[in-house]
Amino acid sequence: MTDPLDKATSKAPATLGEGCLSRYDPDDLSPEDGTEFPGAAELWKQMKPEPEGEA
Repeated sequence: MTDPLDKATSKAPATLGEGCLSRYDPDDLSPEDGTEFPGAAELWKQMKPEPEGEA
């Protein structure tokens, strides 16, 4: 059986900030890091509630 922690040894993207302001550096991210989400706008339209009074 393979070790499930093998994936944890891959290089993590660089971060900016410290503590609760820490975030991944956008310049260090790539498509392999999952930075592309072409369906995001469509998903947002499906997930957000409609304002009251509009139907």
